[in-house]
Amino acid sequence: MRNVQMLGVSALALAIAAPAFAQQSKPADPTAVEEIVVTATKREQTLQDVPISVAVTGQQTIERAQVRDLIDLQSVVPSLKVSQFNATGQTNFIIRGFGNGNGNDGIESSVGVFIDGVYRSRSAAALDDLPEIERIEVLRGPQSTLFGKNVSAGAISIVTKRPQFEAGGKIEATIGNYNTRQIKGTFTGPLSDTLAVRLSGSLNKRDGFFTNLTTGSDVNDRDRWSIRGDVLWEPTDKTSVRFIADYNKINETCCAVSSILNGPATLAIGAILKKPISDTTKVFDRNVIFNTDPANNLSGKGVSAQIDHDLTFAKLTAITAYRNQKNASFQDIDFTGADISNNRTSNAIKTFTQEVRLASSGDGPVNWLIGGFYQNEKLDTGRTITYGTDIRGFAEALSGPVPAALLGALPATLRPALTGRSNLYALEFLQSLATPTLVRPGLTYFQPGQGIDDYYSMKQTSYSLFGQVDYRVTDKLTLTGGLAYLNDDKKARSNVVMNDPFSALNLGAVPQFPALGLPGNLYSALGALQFFYGNTTNHGPVNFPNASESGVLKADKVTYAVRAAYDFGAINAYVSYSTGWKAGAYNLSSDSRPPNANGVGRTANPENVDVYELGVKANFPGGYANVAVFKQSIKGFQSNAFTGLGYSLVNAGEESVKGFEVDSAWRPVSWLNLAAAVTYLDPVYDSFTGAACVNYDTARCPVDPATGRRPNFRNLTGDRPANIPKWSFSTSATVNHDLGGDYQGFARVEYDFVSKTQLTETTPPELSTWGQKVVNASVGVTNTAKQIEVMVWARNLTKDDSLISTFPTVAQDGSYSGYPNAPRTYGVTVRKSF
Repeated sequence: MRNVQMLGVSALALAIAAPAFAQQSKPADPTAVEEIVVTATKREQTLQDVPISVAVTGQQTIERAQVRDLIDLQSVVPSLKVSQFNATGQTNFIIRGFGNGNGNDGIESSVGVFIDGVYRSRSAAALDDLPEIERIEVLRGPQSTLFGKNVSAGAISIVTKRPQFEAGGKIEATIGNYNTRQIKGTFTGPLSDTLAVRLSGSLNKRDGFFTNLTTGSDVNDRDRWSIRGDVLWEPTDKTSVRFIADYNKINETCCAVSSILNGPATLAIGAILKKPISDTTKVFDRNVIFNTDPANNLSGKGVSAQIDHDLTFAKLTAITAYRNQKNASFQDIDFTGADISNNRTSNAIKTFTQEVRLASSGDGPVNWLIGGFYQNEKLDTGRTITYGTDIRGFAEALSGPVPAALLGALPATLRPALTGRSNLYALEFLQSLATPTLVRPGLTYFQPGQGIDDYYSMKQTSYSLFGQVDYRVTDKLTLTGGLAYLNDDKKARSNVVMNDPFSALNLGAVPQFPALGLPGNLYSALGALQFFYGNTTNHGPVNFPNASESGVLKADKVTYAVRAAYDFGAINAYVSYSTGWKAGAYNLSSDSRPPNANGVGRTANPENVDVYELGVKANFPGGYANVAVFKQSIKGFQSNAFTGLGYSLVNAGEESVKGFEVDSAWRPVSWLNLAAAVTYLDPVYDSFTGAACVNYDTARCPVDPATGRRPNFRNLTGDRPANIPKWSFSTSATVNHDLGGDYQGFARVEYDFVSKTQLTETTPPELSTWGQKVVNASVGVTNTAKQIEVMVWARNLTKDDSLISTFPTVAQDGSYSGYPNAPRTYGVTVRKSF
């Protein structure tokens, strides 16, 4: 491998201190950087030689930047965005502005996460604290040709350190503000001449960033632990077998939600019910108002085996894995001090995966790789929403008082019963005149314990066959072609039971009592109180499979990639065209509707991705500059907008983004390392006529005065998609200094900038437009002889306040809520290697 003077953006700081994954020979030039090997194309290449856009983060950067999980990783990879929302297991990964899968278990992520080659099918599975890491590769753009499933926007590949045949290990302890306490440890060594083992574990605890003013409890705390065993068997110099078993447990009070605008419904909770509501002028005081504390309990476990065998002409690799994940959460979903509604969610996911691939060996002009991937998954998921003790008062407040005109139209004998009453009570009273055995005034609708049981199951089988050929036409020019066949088969079933009798009413068919001279649309204005299935013809769920719905979703696709790479010497350039695909999805939420019914569809069609990319990777003395320019589009993007009670799953006609990425770094002198990365994105909805309607867009979503409802959809064609910032920028500077003796010191500062952008299309821009300007820093001293490092660190040093995401508040039309970012954190970490 040729000497490379510059590496990936985040890898630069790592390489300076001779990271474990770099070649061990010391470069003669003190400003040169050793080469790093990556496996982004499922074969070993140097970072500068691999002709795709990939960011690499190594162990030392992870440690010094305090990257504790994949949520923190985005601070060193600007084209990656990772967000955690209303539950520990609800995390969304976005690359180049594309990604989905949060909150709705029927939708898989567009960004695939792989840990030691094992695909993690749901984002929550990647949240456990990272074990001993060798490197993290973030592959930008569709990777379907080699990685297969659910990588239409990109892939995150985490490579952990293998067991070693020389005894060693590391232990580290951290203390910090918010009562942070963390301990991590790993030990590796031989059990025989052919058998080595690595054992790792972590314990992570922290008080919450937020305070629930109703209960006095902390919210958004940390309470998680993990263990991992890794065994390497090398019976011959041609064969190695690696067994990994891991278990992680999370039991946390999460997640905090702050009100950012209190509309009439929320204000009524404070004024009429006399219950506490959030002060929207103090969003970043990080206080919340819940009548109960949220709870999350998540566990994940898995085993995997990887076999590598050298067949002389090729290398055979087989990876077999089984994973089991369970997640349960409880949350007060009205986000006030009133007991209006609570939500219990749970899911259980069992996944088996198998990958086999064969990669050619030798130095000839042709290199090839063929393989296959298989996945079998069983998913059970759902929620139970129940009304609380304050639901009746809340509903009556929203329904409004009986108008004087109606009282005047009633017979004198009925007026006293309805004077000073609500429209909701009036409905029950008048209904009771006709059906006294079925309806009792004040005791029928909106009673504690009513609500909905919203449960689903899904079985999925998918496989892909893939291959790639590299042909070295000359010593400088290499042509690449890749092809993959992907097949996906989902079988889903619903078991939705509605226990809300008011939502089940067909208000237009309720007896109007014409003999009393009452208007025919007397009850239609109460339609906004039908929180479940009010916009459907039958005012109730239609479970599937049924006579017209098979509950089966099948599809297949051929994807391909072509690329030409040319080595100019100090500059490597490539041009590529690649396609990606993600299978269709089920809407496993109460917004799911049968085909052609009023409301959001049951399923979404597959996503089809294509990207044109031109890349240049330039080396210069002491530095590098890598540039990728691209145009990427997704036809049938699976939009998954949260509308306040469920998810609006629809396909956008087409969404595209033009942009560029610049990764650059420079080591002007041996003691100073500078790195910077910039991502520019210019997205547009080329076609999107089925976007979810929203409260604030009165032009495209006018209220029907006869029903009090808005249309289900609006047209966003030509608009800029939300949550895709125009500019993302990350830069860092690391200073190293020899303090004499065996002591070395370092100081690192990092600045992360994201330009202001509307976070979600379901919230008004004036409330949901945010950016960030975050400073992270660390200072440390290392004793090389004793292999001890002491580091003082801080994240969000300047206390930059921003919102991560926003959404319409549940069942409170005109109110909006958001998720504030983490405050400033700081601490001390001590590491001891042996």
